[in-house]
Amino acid sequence: MPAVLWFRRDLRLADLPALLAAADVDGDVLACYVLDGTLQASAGPRRLQYLYEALRDLRDSLDGRLFVTDGDPTERIPAVARAVGAGSVHISEEHLPYGRRRDERVREALGDVELVATGSPYLVSPGRVTKGDGSPYKVFSPFFDAWRKHGWRKPAESDKTSARWIDPAEVTKGPQIVEIPDLGVELDRPAGEKGARDQWTQFVEEGLKSYGEDRNRPDLDATSRMSAHLKFGTMHPRTLAADLGRGEGAQTYLRELAFRDFYASVVHEWPRSVWWNWNTAFDDIKVDDGQAAEKSFETWKAGRTGFPIVDAGMRQLAESGFMHNRVRMIVASFLVKDLHLPWQWGARWFLEQLVDGDMANNQHGWQWAAGCGTDAAPYFRVFNPTTQGKKFDPSGVYVRRWVEELRDLDSTVDVHNLGDDRPVDYPQPIVDHKQERAEALRRYSAVG
Repeated sequence: MPAVLWFRRDLRLADLPALLAAADVDGDVLACYVLDGTLQASAGPRRLQYLYEALRDLRDSLDGRLFVTDGDPTERIPAVARAVGAGSVHISEEHLPYGRRRDERVREALGDVELVATGSPYLVSPGRVTKGDGSPYKVFSPFFDAWRKHGWRKPAESDKTSARWIDPAEVTKGPQIVEIPDLGVELDRPAGEKGARDQWTQFVEEGLKSYGEDRNRPDLDATSRMSAHLKFGTMHPRTLAADLGRGEGAQTYLRELAFRDFYASVVHEWPRSVWWNWNTAFDDIKVDDGQAAEKSFETWKAGRTGFPIVDAGMRQLAESGFMHNRVRMIVASFLVKDLHLPWQWGARWFLEQLVDGDMANNQHGWQWAAGCGTDAAPYFRVFNPTTQGKKFDPSGVYVRRWVEELRDLDSTVDVHNLGDDRPVDYPQPIVDHKQERAEALRRYSAVG
């Protein structure tokens, strides 16, 4: 009997265990993708554009043999399976809350047709790395040690030739085939499996060796920029890990892949923590609200706070759909500890803007900054945007790149501490960092 291979966060053909499982059914395979309105509604235009371009890349790799439809997967997937007489539907297992709920509904709707989950988007699937008593880890360092000892499989040997693909034109019944949309949004990196492979090859050759030393420098092109590719599964982290050696840069990069697995495991165990404080003691912390808070939030979003490193990050986000990770920490600390706003406001804005917006990484990165998550930054750690800027963007290259008002300042001017050199068209700081740091510490110390 034919099988359906339902693509989701695995938009590739290489290193795809679900593809091999589908091909093992001893029949033809229909490659399928459902444009899910629920997921589309929660994504900004750049993330959607990446998805659409990755789908076109996948379709081209399959010589056009990708069945794309839209609607509720609970209805569409069973209908597709019936249309081709499939005996099974194959997926990469999902571990985030929406995906788990969706897959359970689809499994029920399929009836006698089996929903087969093989592999996941992670090096080690959530739930597999636990303490000796079977309980989940709440702190990264011991998780990391156990994670490395657990290990992972080598990349699966799959490609286009692994299956006999059904031509969508032959599917005359069932859901209607739809065109892959194009929003006309320009991305700063190519999307899809080929783009991922090219990006990774360049990073391994040019950036991996110095990654451990330079990764915190937003003024340098020193990161892999693989986050969007990992988000959509156009390359599997197993493939990345297989190319890593034992050098400092390689081991630092491996640690970042482990953080990705850790946060996915946290959400798998505590799905409520997607939008609520993992540490519920912080539910009582005082945050600002009302019109003044909304105005501060809009100013932060627009990159008009008067703190150059914060404004550079927010403008990079708005203009490119990406922000350097060190700067993400700086702007997050500023929102929750200088402006005293809920971390959820910032997390929601990031998910709307980021090409790589990943629910587990994003939400728990924000909770790290806010001090309310697992293994979070101590509440008394309040990033000083001026000293952070000087340390990680020492010559002001990053700030000048993204803050137009400061671009033409003389190279001798310290853009992180403007003083009398502040241009008239660049805003004054909206808060006094020293005063707001003291206020943040007062509020945090009152918790618990």
